[in-house]
Amino acid sequence: MPRITREEKARNRQNIVEAAGRMFRAQGIDAVGIADLMKEAGLTHGGFYNHFASKDDLAAEVCNASFAASLGVLRQAVEEGDVPAGPPLRRVVEDYLSAEHRDTPDGGCPSASLVIDAGRHTEEVQRSYAAGVEGYLAGFAGEFAREGEGGEVAPEEARERAVLLLSRMVGAMVLARAVRHVEPELSDEILRTCRAHALD
Repeated sequence: MPRITREEKARNRQNIVEAAGRMFRAQGIDAVGIADLMKEAGLTHGGFYNHFASKDDLAAEVCNASFAASLGVLRQAVEEGDVPAGPPLRRVVEDYLSAEHRDTPDGGCPSASLVIDAGRHTEEVQRSYAAGVEGYLAGFAGEFAREGEGGEVAPEEARERAVLLLSRMVGAMVLARAVRHVEPELSDEILRTCRAHALD
């Protein structure tokens, strides 16, 4: 068999990470088998271990990649600054706590979709998840400090507000997803209420 190029190997690895990101977020890490994952990635089952030492190794990389993408959205909102749609954190809250985000658990931020899985897996997975959480907290705290420039928001207060905001957002999304099929009105109410008050 011909050897694949370095570029093809990198592309195959990226395909695995992207497929795992979708499948892990939608189904949970433990529910996804290697064979199904590799099929989704368009590759053969046997090739998995050419790229990753274990499924937990892959799960840690998925956490890193998924949080990097989500934190990129936060960075972009901060860089755009205040626009007619509102200040950066208001726009982030509106987007995160939207019905669209709720209804696409295989995409979007891993903070809500992998929250339970992260706690059940290896320290490597937990470290990757924790790094993503810290990324959000740093971004939120920095923006709270910037928004309060005239009102002197101390770093400790900005950090506390960031922890509250992320906890409200993730908790609301987890609850809204948990009841959306059987109590859609309740799911909508959770999102609507938390969108209105997440920044209080």
